[in-house]
Amino acid sequence: MVAPERRTRADLIAAVAIAVVVVLAAGAIWLRGDARGTTSITAETPATPADTALSIPERVTEIWRADSSATDRPVTSGGAVVTAEEGAVVGRDRDTGAQLWSYTRDLALCGVIGAWNAVVSVYRDARGCGAVTELQGSDGSRVAQRNSDADDAVTLSEDGTYVTSRGMHRLELWRSDLVRTLEFGRVDAPVNPNTQPRSGCELLSSASSSTRLAVLERCADEPADRLSVLAPAPKDNSEPDEYGSSVLADLDPGVTGAKVLAVAGERSAVYLPAGPTTGARVGVFDGSGSLIATHPVPADVSPDSRVVKVGSVYSWWTGSRMIALGATDFAPRWTVEGAIGPGALMAGQILIPVEGAIAVHDLATGGEVRRIAVDRADAQAPITSSVVGTVLLEQRGDELVALR
Repeated sequence: MVAPERRTRADLIAAVAIAVVVVLAAGAIWLRGDARGTTSITAETPATPADTALSIPERVTEIWRADSSATDRPVTSGGAVVTAEEGAVVGRDRDTGAQLWSYTRDLALCGVIGAWNAVVSVYRDARGCGAVTELQGSDGSRVAQRNSDADDAVTLSEDGTYVTSRGMHRLELWRSDLVRTLEFGRVDAPVNPNTQPRSGCELLSSASSSTRLAVLERCADEPADRLSVLAPAPKDNSEPDEYGSSVLADLDPGVTGAKVLAVAGERSAVYLPAGPTTGARVGVFDGSGSLIATHPVPADVSPDSRVVKVGSVYSWWTGSRMIALGATDFAPRWTVEGAIGPGALMAGQILIPVEGAIAVHDLATGGEVRRIAVDRADAQAPITSSVVGTVLLEQRGDELVALR
């Protein structure tokens, strides 16, 4: 019989050393990882889907409010209402405002948006606004996470298929598992250099659909802003696939303030400000970025203008009015003067915030049906709205207010 091997003093020292290294490595990973400084409290009872409202109330009263400075519009997902303040994202009961779940990090929030029946929260770390967590809207459980290079401030948008995170010099698109489908603009230490079509341009605005991404750029030494139309998911996410890119020939040289309003299918709508030889208009561009139609609009458009899809129209709040644009051709359909936000859909009609009230309008004709009195005190435009069940939500600056 072979005698069993015996452990020597050297073996014991080696084993202890290996154990110490493993513990130190695990500690280093924890110290540097996302788990440190993160508190996740999921819902004991998940939110339930909200029933669709069948009618519009004759009057409304405030039922709750909460701070939400990291959102610029009401966020709803999975039947819950979501607020975001400092580093905390909170899912709330839509009827009471009571906390259902929360997700908190020791990082500053760059923005929060609802997408894919989930909540996408973007935090700022040492690499910019690129620490991203996707949460289940109903209970706050984590779905996916990603970290990437980003600018220090970003604007978030979604089209039902992709979420866009756009900074001044860099843009990314993510699909529902947070895998990046496109990076555009600045790329630090690229694996494959010279894959971006241009460098050093400012990314002014963007919008997307499942088949097109439209980006308005301002590049040095070009006489006007440039419109680029890209594939939202090229074969290689680091190599943009442009369907077309050109300086806006219909924009007078030196004129600023153009903005991508919306993308529907392969068409893009761009606000083109007035210049010495042209009036203000909405330009409609095809899938390759060629101008195919223009529609005159008033010239007093605010830099803070907002566009949301409301049923069969795109509701464009210009700063002083709301203009309904056709959902496919972007032609102006009707206008509401004095609007202080783009509005929301409820029971087949559009509810538009105006001073001291909510104006109820017919979605097809724009005709005013009636007004519902609302006391907003010192709230300033824009007021962005959303509806979940029978609850109307208004984002008023850094606060979210629920009405019913």
